[in-house]
Amino acid sequence: MVVYAYYLFLAYLHDAKRRNRQTPDQYDAFVSYNTHDESWVVRELLPELEGEQGWKLCLHHRDFQPGKPIIENITDAIYRSRKTICVITHRYLESEWCSREIQVASFRLFDEQKDVLILVFLEEIPDHQLSPYHRMRRLVKRRTYLSWPRAGEDTRVFWQKLQVALRTRDWPAEENPILTGVERQ
Repeated sequence: MVVYAYYLFLAYLHDAKRRNRQTPDQYDAFVSYNTHDESWVVRELLPELEGEQGWKLCLHHRDFQPGKPIIENITDAIYRSRKTICVITHRYLESEWCSREIQVASFRLFDEQKDVLILVFLEEIPDHQLSPYHRMRRLVKRRTYLSWPRAGEDTRVFWQKLQVALRTRDWPAEENPILTGVERQ
């Protein structure tokens, strides 16, 4: 509990500094994922989002500053990005660093009350398996999330929905086009 409070405090300090400076976002999205899922991120997500759709993503393996404490890199990446995309798998849920990333992203979501968090499930994870991960379970119950299509299914609708989720700017979370069905331009 003390560790969780510490990371929330770091996120709060970072957010307060950012608001005072009014710095523009450096990235469209920070991608939070477990290293075991890196092949999907590199083979599927990057070519589509950066290559086809033109978004600028922040990935820990290429964009974190060497020599800087990891938690500072995480906090900076989340607050320098308009959105955080969490690529959820069983291994993601077991990772200490992924847990910290979603904690900071969740703090930002609740603090700013803006639609800044996108949950992408690569695997089907039953609700009862999310129970030990209380924060994740609460997010899934209150937010729309995307599921990667099963093998052989068309991925076009998935990519379109992810594009709409990334396109939303500073709207309150309840006005997200994915939630309301109305797309704003």
